Amino acid sequence: MRPAERGFLLLTGSLGDPQRKPLTVSQFRVLASRVRNAADPGEDRDLTQRDLLALGYGGDMAQRIVDLLSEEALLDHYLQRGHKLGCRPLSRISEGYPKTLKKKLGLESPGCIWAKGDLSLLDRPCVSLVGSREIRQENKEFARQVGIEAARQGYALVSGNARGADSVAQRACLEAGGSVICVVADELASKPLLERVLFLSEDDFDQPFSAQRALSRNRCIHALGAVTLVAQAELRSGGSWDGSARNLRCGWSPLCCFNDGSDAALELVQMGALPVSAPELSDFAALSRENISFFDQ
Repeated sequence: MRPAERGFLLLTGSLGDPQRKPLTVSQFRVLASRVRNAADPGEDRDLTQRDLLALGYGGDMAQRIVDLLSEEALLDHYLQRGHKLGCRPLSRISEGYPKTLKKKLGLESPGCIWAKGDLSLLDRPCVSLVGSREIRQENKEFARQVGIEAARQGYALVSGNARGADSVAQRACLEAGGSVICVVADELASKPLLERVLFLSEDDFDQPFSAQRALSRNRCIHALGAVTLVAQAELRSGGSWDGSARNLRCGWSPLCCFNDGSDAALELVQMGALPVSAPELSDFAALSRENISFFDQ
């Protein structure tokens, strides 16, 4: 691992210590910008407190950054634990980090993602599936068909590994011989190593579930797909709605919504989603055209 990658992890990860206070995404972004624009960037050596003071930091913040960077032994121990559990970090500057996340999310892409499973799936074309945990029968059949078609058309299916729509589509895809990428909101280390499956987490590999994590990872699910399909959403409520509405505002991927006649589907269509039914799933490439968002009009 390159020194810059180690520095990235030291500054942004809890590294198994719940008392550790790494930099927030915005704090790290500011630091990276200041270092990049400095006359002497210092990229090939450790940052000192003197460097940080010269970059405009106060004494307390400068010392905090130096202290974070000094915990090399903690990082080595954490990396060793991760290796034994089959978990590998991919920082934004690592080879293998998903290019589509950097391209679509820019500075909002996760600073580091932890991976467990088949990393080659990140090189595959992907289609994303989101939907409610409590799913109606016709919507369940739609999610199942998305999984089958992903396998048939050679796409890796990206989803959130939650019960309901996610689980239905993932199981159908794997049973049809396809591959699945799960962006999880719970502990990555506990996930099994499975053939044709990759688990990803934008938080450290030992972090437990939280509602905040579940909402945050939605942008990654939407951005990884050439197209995102909504099997079911609840009007202005829940992660499927929140992620889909944000996608339509930000343009992470073309959004298609199962045309089930629900109020949520009708409003997503008004906002710019493309209404689709099961027969239209036979060609994901045709669905991946740019949708016109309500927010762009």
